[in-house]
Amino acid sequence: MVFTAKHHDGFAMFDTRLSDYSVTKHTAFGRDITREVVDAFRERGFRIGLYFSIIDWHHPDYPRYTDETVTKPYVLGSYPRSAAKWPRYREFMLGQLDELLTGYGTVDIVWLDGEFEHTEEEWRFEEIRALIRDRQPGALVNDRCVGHGDFTTPEQQLPMVPPERPWETCMTMNSSWGYVPADDTWKSPALLLHTLIEAASMGGNLLLNVGPDGQGQFPPQAVERLEAIADWLERHAESVQGTDPGLTLWQFHGPSTQRALPDGGTRLYLHLVTRPYERVTVRGLPVSRIGRVTLLGDGREMTWRAQPRLKDIHAGAADPVGELHIDTTGTPLDDLCTVIAVDLSPARS
Repeated sequence: MVFTAKHHDGFAMFDTRLSDYSVTKHTAFGRDITREVVDAFRERGFRIGLYFSIIDWHHPDYPRYTDETVTKPYVLGSYPRSAAKWPRYREFMLGQLDELLTGYGTVDIVWLDGEFEHTEEEWRFEEIRALIRDRQPGALVNDRCVGHGDFTTPEQQLPMVPPERPWETCMTMNSSWGYVPADDTWKSPALLLHTLIEAASMGGNLLLNVGPDGQGQFPPQAVERLEAIADWLERHAESVQGTDPGLTLWQFHGPSTQRALPDGGTRLYLHLVTRPYERVTVRGLPVSRIGRVTLLGDGREMTWRAQPRLKDIHAGAADPVGELHIDTTGTPLDDLCTVIAVDLSPARS
């Protein structure tokens, strides 16, 4: 769980001593919502992440945009500067970050944002990372602490190819990060779930955003999507949680994952993100080691046949490679994504 403690607008959702522009001092609510959310999720076994914007469009020392200073149209990296104010702003920003790192127990992820408005030399990311390392030695930091991040954060889309290091896509349910009542561009539950599945099949994570309204309530459209994903995970979680990337696309035309079995074998998970016709074909498998083929969710046995490739037959290969054909005629399909599990026995020594 990654909670937005402060976004670019500078409003602190925590009890900061460095500004009156906060949920505790500037609202009738008057309580430290960051502490309440962190405590509630931690009690339920979640690891805790805190999002913190290093830019602050409200602070008087931040070189803010005005109608006179902003480029039109906006150009990324074009921003006003103030040599006199900047050191004071950095001290304030680091002070608020220090409050979050020292006042809310163990923080597992520090999710920074806003690096795009100033240069690496101005931000001095090595000092930001040193502060985090000193206060929270075990915390992971995202790549927006430029040059000092632990994982990559593609935004709103999956990468075309998996990044070389740990990664996590952050994505909204509609087009907005915060609550925007007029934004009706909601992604379907199936699309959101398929994004999660594809991320897992590429070795990554999905950080799915939800923006509550002014009363702290999730929009009904968001609740509907979260409940649909939760219902699917009740029956299929093992196919995406704690798994490794599965087959290549020439082997199976869809996302797949895998995990090691206690006996040394492997379980493959085939995610049918489109409705199959009469069969599903998987290529390049050690066909003599195929044990069970089951429908994940209810455990029913699937009808299947294996066909070793001809050259392995002629060569008398002990561990032939070939194709697996799974009959899906009459199979009850999941509304969001059907998953077929294929168990392979260990390779013979």
